[in-house]
Amino acid sequence: MTTNSNTKGTAMKLGVITLAIMNVAAVVSLRGLPAEAVYGLSSAFYYLFAAIVFLVPTALVAAELAAMFAQKEGGVFRWVGEAYGKRFGFLAIFLQWIESTIWYPTVLTFGAVSIAYIGLNTSEDALLASNKIFTLVTVLAIYWVATFISLKGLGWVGKVSKIGAMVGTIIPAGLLIIFGIIYISTGGHNNMDMSQGFFPDLTKFDNLVLASGIFLFYAGMEMMGIHVMDVKEPASKNYPKAIFIGAGITVVIFVLGTFALGLIIPAKDINLTQSLLVGFDGYLKYLHISWASPVIAIALMFGVLAGVLTWVAGPSKGIFTVGKAGYLPPFFQKTNKIGVQKNILFVQGGVVTILALLFVVMPSVQSFYQILSQLTVLLYLIMYLLMFSGAIVLRYKMKKANRPFAIGRKSNVGIWIIAGLGFCGALLAFVLSFIPPSQINVGSNTVWFAVLIIGCIVVVATPFIIYSLRKPSWKDPKAEIAPFHWEEQPVAPTTSATSTSPATPDAKK
Repeated sequence: MTTNSNTKGTAMKLGVITLAIMNVAAVVSLRGLPAEAVYGLSSAFYYLFAAIVFLVPTALVAAELAAMFAQKEGGVFRWVGEAYGKRFGFLAIFLQWIESTIWYPTVLTFGAVSIAYIGLNTSEDALLASNKIFTLVTVLAIYWVATFISLKGLGWVGKVSKIGAMVGTIIPAGLLIIFGIIYISTGGHNNMDMSQGFFPDLTKFDNLVLASGIFLFYAGMEMMGIHVMDVKEPASKNYPKAIFIGAGITVVIFVLGTFALGLIIPAKDINLTQSLLVGFDGYLKYLHISWASPVIAIALMFGVLAGVLTWVAGPSKGIFTVGKAGYLPPFFQKTNKIGVQKNILFVQGGVVTILALLFVVMPSVQSFYQILSQLTVLLYLIMYLLMFSGAIVLRYKMKKANRPFAIGRKSNVGIWIIAGLGFCGALLAFVLSFIPPSQINVGSNTVWFAVLIIGCIVVVATPFIIYSLRKPSWKDPKAEIAPFHWEEQPVAPTTSATSTSPATPDAKK
């Protein structure tokens, strides 16, 4: 992750509104709205809470770290590695990659449901959407098509993703909110349980599990930190302003979109994978334009496909770059003729296929969707815990480093408050994610805990095992990964070595 804005004085600079909209496009997804609609009015509390303790801290901390290492590639590998050493840097980039890999079946499940609802018979569409075989085949077909397209190069994917974000996310979100306003203002029956109030019953921990998934709704904002150096001056003021505007728009879309679903669908009938389409169908029937239902389904499907096509090769590119520096065996460094990391994509596809096959052991498509979503949340939150704490550590390890953007320059109080808030929020969500949700039948609690606990242990242990097995021959001579700050510093003389001396490379291995 680099930016050339420092070296190109004539490079185009991003305005506050432009960056704010980019933040919205990067974060907002409609597929998770049904998960929060079951909470009624209290869903707004969860959205606001997660935005304050996670979304904004993530964006600000990532901005400081991205600007600090603007001329050094690696992303979270660089940020965490500078703070905790190479092992944990590799763990961070590995988690970012594997999290996105596990995410594919969940988002493609939503894509399969969208395809099912292209028909004109709602009851038949619902039966097809709940059919495990149909969902499994559709998920695998779409994913492998996207993979083979990625192997042919991604030059045109950027344009597809932009169109997909507008057609499949922004426009449907706006329509859903408008439909909800028209529905309630013209006397439509309010199906939302208004007795819950804004503040939820926080004593019922099992009811908070679905809410913890909101943190994943906001995940990915760290990717926008790379643009901090491309913001119009003064970046120290314009970047935070764009972040808060983008966060505000994001929260409004999520809150009003969730309310719109709650108005048209009773909480007891909400289904995590189907309710977005069911909600649209309900509004379209109310407005006597049912003919538009397949159009909405196609638009949502296109949004999913465009997003997946963009992400299939994205995170894998990051771990591929790091792997070439000696962190992955040569097998994973193989590319095709146009330089696409083919073997990593095939391994990634194998993992997605295995996860998709869990359809046959889970009691329903919905339970499969939920348990994989929770595992995704857990893995991503581990990376965020490393990032937030690492930002604080670097304030002390790299006191004199240049920070073009900083969360408080005169003292470390600001970074402790912002990064500390993000760390505590992520830790809270991590703990809550282990509790089985009461609203969804996930089958045996034993299976639930086994998948989440064993999944986390295996995934976290894997990069450490790979790191311990690395060999000098793994490093590609052409790979260019800038050294960490503690590798650039001269080793202090033994006569003056103290416990406060800069760490040597050996100490960080």
